[in-house]
Amino acid sequence: MRDIVRHVVVAVSAVIAVVGSFIGSGAAGGTPIAEAAGGALGADATLIAPAGPAFSIWSVIYVGLVAYAVWQLLPAQRTDARQRTLGYPIAATLILNAAWILSIQAGLLPLSAIIIVLLLLSLVYAFALALNTRATGARRQGIVETLLVDATIGLYLGWVSIATAANLTSFLQTAGFRGFGWSATLWGVLVVGVAGLIGVLVAFWSKGRFAPAASLAWGLVWVAVSRITGSLDSGPVAATAVIAATAVVLVTLVVRATGAAHTEALRSQPKQ
Repeated sequence: MRDIVRHVVVAVSAVIAVVGSFIGSGAAGGTPIAEAAGGALGADATLIAPAGPAFSIWSVIYVGLVAYAVWQLLPAQRTDARQRTLGYPIAATLILNAAWILSIQAGLLPLSAIIIVLLLLSLVYAFALALNTRATGARRQGIVETLLVDATIGLYLGWVSIATAANLTSFLQTAGFRGFGWSATLWGVLVVGVAGLIGVLVAFWSKGRFAPAASLAWGLVWVAVSRITGSLDSGPVAATAVIAATAVVLVTLVVRATGAAHTEALRSQPKQ
């Protein structure tokens, strides 16, 4: 019975998240996120805001989340230990995602900042669980599970990381924060640099999982595009974003290749 309840909670949470995404896109009559809350999250609202096309990654993330919600309903997943561990944390991220969209639609920017931080923390927790259950699981994960669980959570985490930076920057700017007298450009460079550093740390932590690196780099590249082509231009922030995106991808590839080489070396050693 507990497994059935978990299945239903995840599935319902996915539906709520998808409905929220339609509202957030403006397709269901709501105001698009970029225009909601007085345009506080628009592409030219702050130096950390990515250009509009960056948000197309949500389509990939939502497809993965919905596919996961359907897949975990299958009888084979009902008593699976890994899905028992991940189900409710993933459902929590879906509910928080919808809550964040509703807070922006309501123009509650301070509340949205709180919610997106909670969403990011929930995703870090879910990603940690995914890594741990994959490393300690007695069975081998197939390609479907890898894509629907590991890749989806990774993409979700990477994108929300840069979205959190943009959301918090917008909130602080709207709240009147003046940056201790430092220039907006300096703050932009620092925030983007920290985002890149976090991506590098995640690469080492996850042993080179590419999904979070890909979505974080995607967001950083579009921050650069926005600073070059938008009305709020900044060469230093754009350059920092490109360097950070490149560093995240390269470090992830190196860590992954090094880990693979180490594993292969261990396998090739003769057994005593």
